[in-house]
Amino acid sequence: MNAMVIDAKDTVAVAIEPIRKGEEVTFMLNHELKTVMAVSDITIYHKLAIKEMHKGEPVVKYGEHIGLAAEDIAVGEHVHVHNVESHREEL
Repeated sequence: MNAMVIDAKDTVAVAIEPIRKGEEVTFMLNHELKTVMAVSDITIYHKLAIKEMHKGEPVVKYGEHIGLAAEDIAVGEHVHVHNVESHREEL
């Protein structure tokens, strides 16, 4: 495994080693080994999409909303400040 998912609601995985474009990314989700293909290079400890996200949809990491997709994000794509916008939820 080269990525980690904490919560079944997560839309991203965290790379636990550097991942190159075209490599398989493997992680556990709901007690099953899952695989996606990296469509971009992913720096260690950065996020990659494990579910397609459309512009404006929540980005979920560790079961919590961490922002909104600033653009459509494909499965396997690097998820970082270039494609996620901050969103303050009503408290």
